[in-house]
Amino acid sequence: MIATNKYYATGKRKCSIARVWMSPGAGQIRVNLRSIEDYFARDTLKIVAEQPLALTNTQGQFDFYILASGGGISGQAGAVRHGIAKALQKYDVNLRSALKKAGLLTRDAREKERKKYGQKGARARYQYSKR
Repeated sequence: MIATNKYYATGKRKCSIARVWMSPGAGQIRVNLRSIEDYFARDTLKIVAEQPLALTNTQGQFDFYILASGGGISGQAGAVRHGIAKALQKYDVNLRSALKKAGLLTRDAREKERKKYGQKGARARYQYSKR
C-alpha cells in the first residue's frame, strides 16, 4: 500500500457542504479556486473557518483545497470549519479531544423548516376570526 500525505474530509452546516483536501505545505488555503481572504470577505468568517487550525497550533503547516457549495456564505464558513477539523482529526487522532471539547467536530444540523400548505409559513398561521 502506498502512503499518501493527503487527507480528505467533508464538512457540513445547515445546507452547506465543504469538501476539504489537506496536504502538508506552507499554509495556503484555497476555497473554490480563490484564496480564503478573497472568498470570505468578512474577517469574522475567515476566523471561523480557520478556528481548528488556531486551536491545534497547526497554522502554516498544511495546504487546503476546498470546494464549498450550498447555503449562504456564513453556512459555508461553518462547513469549512467542520471539514478542516475532521481532516485534522484524520491526520492526528490525538487532536480529537481538543477539537471535540471546542465543539468543532459536531455538525450543525439546523435547517430551514418547510412551509406548510394552507398556511403563511412554517410556523405562521392565518389569524383566526371568531366573527
